[in-house]
Amino acid sequence: MQKDYDSIISGIFERHPSVQVSGFGPRSYKSGIGSMESFDKKLGSPWKKFRCFHVAGTNGKGTVCSMIAACLAQSGAKVGLYTSPHLLDFRERIKVVEGKSFRMIPKEDVLDFLEGDAELSREMESLSFFEITTGMAFWWFDRQQVDYAVIEVGLGGRLDSTNIITPAVSVVTSIGLDHCAMLGNTRAGIASEKAGIFKPGIPAVVWGRDEETVGVFENCAHLAGCPLHFAEDYGPSPAEDAFTDPRLRSACRTAAMALVLAGARPQAEALTDYASITGLQARWERYSLGGFEVICDIGHNPAALEGNFGMLEKSGRPLVVVYGIMADKDLEGISGLMPKDAEYILCAPATPRALPVKKLHGTLRRLRPDLVLSEAPSVSQALRTAVEHCKKITETDSAASPMIYVGGSTFVVAEALPELCTTR
Repeated sequence: MQKDYDSIISGIFERHPSVQVSGFGPRSYKSGIGSMESFDKKLGSPWKKFRCFHVAGTNGKGTVCSMIAACLAQSGAKVGLYTSPHLLDFRERIKVVEGKSFRMIPKEDVLDFLEGDAELSREMESLSFFEITTGMAFWWFDRQQVDYAVIEVGLGGRLDSTNIITPAVSVVTSIGLDHCAMLGNTRAGIASEKAGIFKPGIPAVVWGRDEETVGVFENCAHLAGCPLHFAEDYGPSPAEDAFTDPRLRSACRTAAMALVLAGARPQAEALTDYASITGLQARWERYSLGGFEVICDIGHNPAALEGNFGMLEKSGRPLVVVYGIMADKDLEGISGLMPKDAEYILCAPATPRALPVKKLHGTLRRLRPDLVLSEAPSVSQALRTAVEHCKKITETDSAASPMIYVGGSTFVVAEALPELCTTR
């Protein structure tokens, strides 16, 4: 079965390249929900058989989704969880969460969905990778007879494949500048796209108010005919004080408010243990390598990295950063946020979307001549070099407690995880 599975999955990725791997090309990205609506009808609209939470936003979507799913599961419900991107196995996108544990969709069920029905297989030939996986998630959740499904938007909201559903609650997390070519180059424009998931009569929760987006959300809610709630008006939520990162406090409050609006109860233990319960990885996740603390985070846009770099600077500890970036990201905007008091080991993950390491080095040298920069030929080598740098720091000052940050891209973290997981 393993050989058949590997062969079929390789074929799917070749015929239907994902945005994660190939970027926003004509084969990997489709703007609009028409083909997804048709596919959904052929599947029998399985999402109608369970209650859904629909979550959009620039940053924090995965965290809020996991918090909601963990609370529902802790209360005794069987919960489907559909998120993206994945790190090592695309099945990470499709999980069932029960109690304090999760399981990914089995390989046998993936094969059954892709090849079990000849008519559906033919239908999939014209679909994008994300449309296929969205249909697979809804189909499998129905098979598992879930009580709820927590659905993360892939991109934007209004034209996203997941926007075929009518949820119990619509949720929008923080708004920042990312994917501007598709969503617009202002936070107001992006907020409007995210608010495209609002549905008539369905309560909507927005992370917080700010001058640039609050009017947009209020207008979109009025046009959609839905009650609008701001999470900052709810609280303090259970377990909120357990988080020092203000972004996690906001996520906790947003998840809690969404649960209350759906008639569910936020669970303090689940809100703090959400990552272990749902298997969420690489959101400020701690590891150890060579005796030194390592923090991994997939944040890759200025809004996310501003928060991450700010947290690192607040620690006051010597810092070594393993950093790589995709070629389509806002390096100029990010460069100004990078802490000066750090050593940077630059690398390029093994994907055609990555900015080559020499180009990354040259651009950063021009934008930030004050940074200490070096190169590594791979993410793996960058990790080893980071450990050596930490050793040198402690040799100079035995009381120093250096830390390593790995980030800039999902791909950088994904290549780092196999080495880090063996030493955790």
